[in-house]
Amino acid sequence: MADETDTDRELSLGVPRGVLESLPEDGSNTAADMKEAVAGLENNLAEAIDEAESDTEAASYAVDAIEHLEERMETYDGFIPELRAWGQSPIYAIAWRNLYAEVIAQLYEHEWLATQIDRERNYRIVEDGIRFGD
Repeated sequence: MADETDTDRELSLGVPRGVLESLPEDGSNTAADMKEAVAGLENNLAEAIDEAESDTEAASYAVDAIEHLEERMETYDGFIPELRAWGQSPIYAIAWRNLYAEVIAQLYEHEWLATQIDRERNYRIVEDGIRFGD
């Protein structure tokens, strides 16, 4: 089956209000950093998707971004108990972790992309040689 290229592959990402509201009052620099990070991701991903020759190729770029965001989530998640152990507030680590989770969810909210993301992720699992049930 040929892969049809969708002409309306629009992508829109943002920092959810809940993430911004979770920051302490002195978190304006972090809020600005978050907005800049999401805008940069959105621009890079939108450019790659625009240049993709198929929805499958576009999804591949999205999955690369998701995998990167998942790695960042794990990193910040690991900081939380360490910060608590040292008597520090983990609020910024929690906010960044939550931001990455929200951005991943936003990618799945794009109907044209969601099914393709799942297909690409499943393809990568199989390509890596992971087999279930054996």
